[in-house]
Amino acid sequence: MKILVTGGAGFLGSRLIRALLDGKGPMPRVDKVVSADLAACPVKDARVESRVGSIADPLFVAAAVDADVDVIYHLAAVLSGQSEGEFDIGMQINVDATRALLEACRHLAKPPRLIFTSSLAVFGGPMPEVVPEDLVLMPQSSYGAEKAIGELLVGEYTRKGFVDGIVCRLPTISVRPGKPNSAASSFVSGIIREPLAGVPSECPVPVDTRLWISSPDLAVKNLVRAGALDGARLGLRRTLNLPGICVTAAEMLDSLERLGGKPARALVSLTDVPRIAAIVCSWPGAFDVSRPLALGFEADQSFDSIVKQYMEGLATA
Repeated sequence: MKILVTGGAGFLGSRLIRALLDGKGPMPRVDKVVSADLAACPVKDARVESRVGSIADPLFVAAAVDADVDVIYHLAAVLSGQSEGEFDIGMQINVDATRALLEACRHLAKPPRLIFTSSLAVFGGPMPEVVPEDLVLMPQSSYGAEKAIGELLVGEYTRKGFVDGIVCRLPTISVRPGKPNSAASSFVSGIIREPLAGVPSECPVPVDTRLWISSPDLAVKNLVRAGALDGARLGLRRTLNLPGICVTAAEMLDSLERLGGKPARALVSLTDVPRIAAIVCSWPGAFDVSRPLALGFEADQSFDSIVKQYMEGLATA
Protein backbone atom coordinates (compact mmCIF):
# COMPACT_ATOMS: atom_id res chain seq x y z
CA MET A 1 0.00 0.00 0.00
CA LYS A 2 1.23 3.50 -0.89
CA ILE A 3 0.16 6.51 1.17
CA LEU A 4 0.62 10.24 0.58
CA VAL A 5 0.64 12.61 3.56
CA THR A 6 0.57 16.34 2.85
CA GLY A 7 2.09 18.18 5.78
CA GLY A 8 4.08 15.03 6.54
CA ALA A 9 6.97 16.95 8.10
CA GLY A 10 4.76 18.61 10.69
CA PHE A 11 3.90 17.64 14.24
CA LEU A 12 0.77 15.62 13.47
CA GLY A 13 1.87 14.46 10.01
CA SER A 14 5.13 12.93 11.19
CA ARG A 15 3.40 11.14 14.05
CA LEU A 16 0.78 9.84 11.66
CA ILE A 17 3.51 8.50 9.37
CA ARG A 18 5.17 6.69 12.27
CA ALA A 19 1.85 5.14 13.27
CA LEU A 20 1.13 4.01 9.70
CA LEU A 21 4.54 2.38 9.44
CA ASP A 22 4.20 0.65 12.82
CA GLY A 23 1.47 -1.54 11.32
CA LYS A 24 -0.35 -1.99 14.64
CA GLY A 25 -3.63 -0.39 13.60
CA PRO A 26 -6.35 -1.44 11.15
CA MET A 27 -4.50 -0.19 8.06
CA PRO A 28 -3.14 -2.91 5.73
CA ARG A 29 0.63 -3.23 5.42
CA VAL A 30 2.20 0.03 4.25
CA ASP A 31 4.95 -0.34 1.66
CA LYS A 32 5.67 3.34 1.03
CA VAL A 33 4.75 6.74 2.42
CA VAL A 34 5.30 9.93 0.45
CA SER A 35 5.57 13.06 2.59
CA ALA A 36 4.79 16.30 0.75
CA ASP A 37 5.79 19.37 2.73
CA LEU A 38 7.99 22.46 2.83
CA ALA A 39 10.64 20.43 4.67
CA ALA A 40 11.83 16.84 4.68
CA CYS A 41 9.95 14.41 6.89
CA PRO A 42 11.86 13.74 10.15
CA VAL A 43 10.85 10.05 10.15
CA LYS A 44 13.91 7.98 9.28
CA ASP A 45 12.63 4.90 7.47
CA ALA A 46 13.50 3.47 4.08
CA ARG A 47 9.81 3.38 3.23
CA VAL A 48 9.46 7.17 3.57
CA GLU A 49 10.11 9.47 0.62
CA SER A 50 10.16 13.22 1.18
CA ARG A 51 9.06 15.50 -1.63
CA VAL A 52 9.85 19.06 -0.66
CA GLY A 53 7.81 21.91 -2.10
CA SER A 54 4.76 24.06 -1.58
CA ILE A 55 1.23 22.77 -2.04
CA ALA A 56 0.47 26.28 -3.26
CA ASP A 57 2.20 25.15 -6.47
CA PRO A 58 -0.23 23.04 -8.55
CA LEU A 59 2.68 21.43 -10.39
CA PHE A 60 4.19 20.26 -7.10
CA VAL A 61 0.81 18.90 -5.99
CA ALA A 62 0.32 17.01 -9.26
CA ALA A 63 3.83 15.54 -9.00
CA ALA A 64 3.18 14.40 -5.41
CA VAL A 65 0.11 12.34 -6.38
CA ASP A 66 1.46 9.11 -7.87
CA ALA A 67 -0.69 6.99 -10.15
CA ASP A 68 -0.59 4.07 -7.69
CA VAL A 69 -1.39 5.96 -4.49
CA ASP A 70 -3.96 4.17 -2.34
CA VAL A 71 -4.62 6.60 0.51
CA ILE A 72 -4.06 10.34 0.85
CA TYR A 73 -4.06 12.23 4.14
CA HIS A 74 -4.44 15.95 3.48
CA LEU A 75 -3.10 17.63 6.61
CA ALA A 76 -1.24 20.61 5.12
CA ALA A 77 -2.89 23.90 6.02
CA VAL A 78 -2.39 27.47 7.15
CA LEU A 79 -3.60 27.61 10.75
CA SER A 80 -6.36 29.72 12.24
CA GLY A 81 -4.39 32.73 13.46
CA GLN A 82 -2.44 33.17 10.24
CA SER A 83 -5.54 32.56 8.11
CA GLU A 84 -7.32 35.36 9.91
CA GLY A 85 -4.40 37.76 9.58
CA GLU A 86 -3.35 36.83 6.03
CA PHE A 87 -6.53 36.21 4.09
CA ASP A 88 -4.94 35.59 0.69
CA ILE A 89 -2.45 33.04 2.03
CA GLY A 90 -5.21 31.21 3.89
CA MET A 91 -7.37 30.95 0.78
CA GLN A 92 -4.41 29.93 -1.38
CA ILE A 93 -3.30 27.07 0.89
CA ASN A 94 -6.54 25.94 2.52
CA VAL A 95 -8.83 26.24 -0.51
CA ASP A 96 -6.90 26.48 -3.79
CA ALA A 97 -4.36 23.80 -2.86
CA THR A 98 -7.11 21.46 -1.67
CA ARG A 99 -8.84 21.87 -5.01
CA ALA A 100 -5.53 21.24 -6.83
CA LEU A 101 -5.03 18.02 -4.83
CA LEU A 102 -8.53 16.83 -5.66
CA GLU A 103 -7.99 17.65 -9.31
CA ALA A 104 -4.82 15.56 -9.34
CA CYS A 105 -6.80 12.67 -7.87
CA ARG A 106 -9.53 13.14 -10.45
CA HIS A 107 -7.23 11.96 -13.23
CA LEU A 108 -6.14 8.72 -11.53
CA ALA A 109 -7.36 5.41 -12.89
CA LYS A 110 -8.28 4.25 -9.37
CA PRO A 111 -9.88 6.78 -7.01
CA PRO A 112 -7.83 6.92 -3.78
CA ARG A 113 -9.18 7.10 -0.26
CA LEU A 114 -8.72 10.73 0.78
CA ILE A 115 -8.81 11.85 4.41
CA PHE A 116 -9.34 15.60 4.73
CA THR A 117 -8.57 16.99 8.17
CA SER A 118 -11.10 19.69 8.93
CA SER A 119 -11.84 21.61 12.10
CA LEU A 120 -14.53 22.38 14.63
CA ALA A 121 -14.02 25.98 13.45
CA VAL A 122 -16.55 25.27 10.68
CA PHE A 123 -19.23 25.84 13.34
CA GLY A 124 -20.25 29.11 14.93
CA GLY A 125 -23.16 31.32 15.87
CA PRO A 126 -25.91 30.06 18.19
CA MET A 127 -25.23 26.43 19.11
CA PRO A 128 -26.67 23.86 21.50
CA GLU A 129 -24.58 22.71 24.46
CA VAL A 130 -23.83 19.47 22.58
CA VAL A 131 -23.47 19.90 18.83
CA PRO A 132 -25.11 17.22 16.65
CA GLU A 133 -23.58 15.99 13.41
CA ASP A 134 -26.16 17.73 11.26
CA LEU A 135 -25.82 21.25 12.70
CA VAL A 136 -25.61 23.86 9.94
CA LEU A 137 -22.11 25.23 9.35
CA MET A 138 -21.64 28.88 10.30
CA PRO A 139 -17.90 29.60 10.59
CA GLN A 140 -16.86 32.79 12.36
CA SER A 141 -13.27 32.87 11.14
CA SER A 142 -11.46 32.74 7.81
CA TYR A 143 -9.94 29.39 8.79
CA GLY A 144 -13.37 27.93 9.54
CA ALA A 145 -14.77 29.20 6.25
CA GLU A 146 -11.82 27.75 4.33
CA LYS A 147 -12.22 24.37 5.99
CA ALA A 148 -15.96 24.39 5.28
CA ILE A 149 -15.23 25.03 1.60
CA GLY A 150 -12.76 22.15 1.66
CA GLU A 151 -15.39 19.86 3.15
CA LEU A 152 -17.81 20.68 0.34
CA LEU A 153 -15.13 20.08 -2.28
CA VAL A 154 -14.26 16.67 -0.81
CA GLY A 155 -17.95 15.80 -0.72
CA GLU A 156 -18.46 16.76 -4.35
CA TYR A 157 -15.38 14.94 -5.63
CA THR A 158 -16.53 11.89 -3.67
CA ARG A 159 -20.04 12.12 -5.13
CA LYS A 160 -18.54 12.21 -8.62
CA GLY A 161 -16.38 9.17 -7.88
CA PHE A 162 -13.05 10.99 -8.24
CA VAL A 163 -12.00 10.14 -4.66
CA ASP A 164 -13.29 8.03 -1.79
CA GLY A 165 -13.34 10.90 0.67
CA ILE A 166 -13.80 11.15 4.42
CA VAL A 167 -13.76 14.45 6.30
CA CYS A 168 -12.38 14.25 9.84
CA ARG A 169 -13.06 17.30 11.98
CA LEU A 170 -10.24 17.26 14.49
CA PRO A 171 -10.59 18.44 18.07
CA THR A 172 -7.96 20.86 19.35
CA ILE A 173 -4.82 18.76 19.83
CA SER A 174 -3.16 19.12 23.22
CA VAL A 175 -0.55 18.90 24.56
CA ARG A 176 1.72 19.68 21.59
CA PRO A 177 5.46 19.72 22.32
CA GLY A 178 7.77 22.37 20.93
CA LYS A 179 7.03 26.04 20.44
CA PRO A 180 3.76 27.97 20.01
CA ASN A 181 2.37 28.04 16.48
CA SER A 182 0.06 30.38 14.57
CA ALA A 183 -3.15 28.64 15.64
CA ALA A 184 -5.56 30.70 17.72
CA SER A 185 -5.77 27.63 19.95
CA SER A 186 -2.01 27.48 20.50
CA PHE A 187 -2.49 28.51 24.14
CA VAL A 188 -4.37 25.24 24.81
CA SER A 189 -1.00 23.50 24.75
CA GLY A 190 0.94 26.52 25.99
CA ILE A 191 -0.80 26.79 29.36
CA ILE A 192 0.35 23.24 30.12
CA ARG A 193 3.63 22.86 28.21
CA GLU A 194 5.32 26.11 29.24
CA PRO A 195 4.56 25.96 32.99
CA LEU A 196 5.75 22.35 33.17
CA ALA A 197 9.05 23.63 31.74
CA GLY A 198 9.17 26.47 34.25
CA VAL A 199 8.22 29.11 31.68
CA PRO A 200 5.41 31.68 32.17
CA SER A 201 2.34 31.40 29.95
CA GLU A 202 -0.93 33.22 29.34
CA CYS A 203 -4.51 32.07 29.04
CA PRO A 204 -6.10 34.60 26.64
CA VAL A 205 -9.73 33.43 26.98
CA PRO A 206 -12.18 33.38 29.89
CA VAL A 207 -11.51 30.40 32.14
CA ASP A 208 -15.06 29.11 31.66
CA THR A 209 -14.45 28.71 27.90
CA ARG A 210 -15.28 25.13 26.90
CA LEU A 211 -12.79 23.37 24.66
CA TRP A 212 -13.05 20.13 22.66
CA ILE A 213 -9.71 18.40 23.04
CA SER A 214 -7.88 15.26 21.94
CA SER A 215 -4.44 14.00 22.84
CA PRO A 216 -1.96 13.61 19.97
CA ASP A 217 -1.96 9.82 20.38
CA LEU A 218 -5.74 9.47 20.06
CA ALA A 219 -5.92 11.96 17.18
CA VAL A 220 -3.35 9.93 15.22
CA LYS A 221 -5.01 6.63 16.11
CA ASN A 222 -8.36 7.93 14.87
CA LEU A 223 -6.84 9.19 11.62
CA VAL A 224 -5.33 5.76 10.97
CA ARG A 225 -8.75 4.21 11.53
CA ALA A 226 -10.33 6.66 9.09
CA GLY A 227 -7.90 5.57 6.41
CA ALA A 228 -8.92 1.94 6.79
CA LEU A 229 -12.65 2.44 7.37
CA ASP A 230 -15.11 0.82 4.98
CA GLY A 231 -16.75 3.78 3.26
CA ALA A 232 -19.99 1.85 2.90
CA ARG A 233 -20.46 2.14 6.68
CA LEU A 234 -20.69 5.93 6.30
CA GLY A 235 -23.24 6.08 3.49
CA LEU A 236 -23.77 9.60 2.23
CA ARG A 237 -22.61 11.17 5.50
CA ARG A 238 -18.88 11.29 4.88
CA THR A 239 -18.09 13.87 7.59
CA LEU A 240 -17.13 12.82 11.12
CA ASN A 241 -16.69 14.94 14.23
CA LEU A 242 -13.82 12.99 15.78
CA PRO A 243 -14.18 12.16 19.48
CA GLY A 244 -12.67 14.43 22.09
CA ILE A 245 -13.35 15.49 25.65
CA CYS A 246 -14.98 18.71 26.79
CA VAL A 247 -12.97 20.70 29.33
CA THR A 248 -12.87 24.33 30.38
CA ALA A 249 -9.68 26.34 30.61
CA ALA A 250 -10.20 26.38 34.39
CA GLU A 251 -10.36 22.57 34.47
CA MET A 252 -7.16 22.41 32.44
CA LEU A 253 -5.41 24.64 34.96
CA ASP A 254 -6.73 22.49 37.81
CA SER A 255 -5.19 19.48 36.10
CA LEU A 256 -1.91 21.36 35.70
CA GLU A 257 -1.87 22.08 39.42
CA ARG A 258 -2.69 18.47 40.36
CA LEU A 259 0.03 17.00 38.18
CA GLY A 260 2.59 19.80 37.96
CA GLY A 261 2.14 21.45 41.34
CA LYS A 262 1.13 24.91 42.51
CA PRO A 263 4.35 26.56 41.27
CA ALA A 264 3.50 25.46 37.71
CA ARG A 265 -0.07 26.76 38.01
CA ALA A 266 1.24 30.09 39.33
CA LEU A 267 3.15 30.60 36.06
CA VAL A 268 -0.11 30.96 34.10
CA SER A 269 -1.58 34.45 34.02
CA LEU A 270 -5.13 35.20 32.95
CA THR A 271 -5.24 37.81 30.21
CA ASP A 272 -7.81 39.20 27.81
CA VAL A 273 -6.88 38.96 24.12
CA PRO A 274 -10.02 39.84 22.13
CA ARG A 275 -8.49 38.71 18.83
CA ILE A 276 -7.95 35.18 20.18
CA ALA A 277 -11.14 35.03 22.23
CA ALA A 278 -13.28 36.09 19.26
CA ILE A 279 -12.11 33.04 17.32
CA VAL A 280 -11.85 30.39 20.04
CA CYS A 281 -15.05 31.33 21.85
CA SER A 282 -17.00 30.91 18.61
CA TRP A 283 -16.13 27.18 18.55
CA PRO A 284 -18.31 24.40 20.00
CA GLY A 285 -17.29 22.88 23.32
CA ALA A 286 -18.91 19.47 23.00
CA PHE A 287 -20.20 17.15 20.26
CA ASP A 288 -22.47 14.19 19.90
CA VAL A 289 -19.95 11.57 18.77
CA SER A 290 -22.13 8.48 19.16
CA ARG A 291 -21.72 7.57 15.47
CA PRO A 292 -17.88 7.84 15.40
CA LEU A 293 -17.65 5.85 18.64
CA ALA A 294 -19.88 3.14 17.13
CA LEU A 295 -17.51 3.05 14.15
CA GLY A 296 -14.55 2.31 16.41
CA PHE A 297 -13.09 5.77 16.94
CA GLU A 298 -11.90 6.59 20.46
CA ALA A 299 -11.74 9.44 22.96
CA ASP A 300 -9.37 10.19 25.82
CA GLN A 301 -10.53 9.30 29.31
CA SER A 302 -9.74 12.63 31.00
CA PHE A 303 -7.60 15.72 30.69
CA ASP A 304 -5.38 14.38 33.47
CA SER A 305 -4.59 11.41 31.22
CA ILE A 306 -3.68 13.81 28.40
CA VAL A 307 -1.30 15.77 30.62
CA LYS A 308 0.25 12.53 31.86
CA GLN A 309 0.76 11.43 28.25
CA TYR A 310 2.72 14.62 27.60
CA MET A 311 4.72 14.40 30.82
CA GLU A 312 5.64 10.75 30.25
CA GLY A 313 6.55 10.87 26.59
CA LEU A 314 5.87 13.89 24.42
CA ALA A 315 7.89 16.27 26.58
CA THR A 316 11.07 14.59 25.37
CA ALA A 317 9.91 13.95 21.77
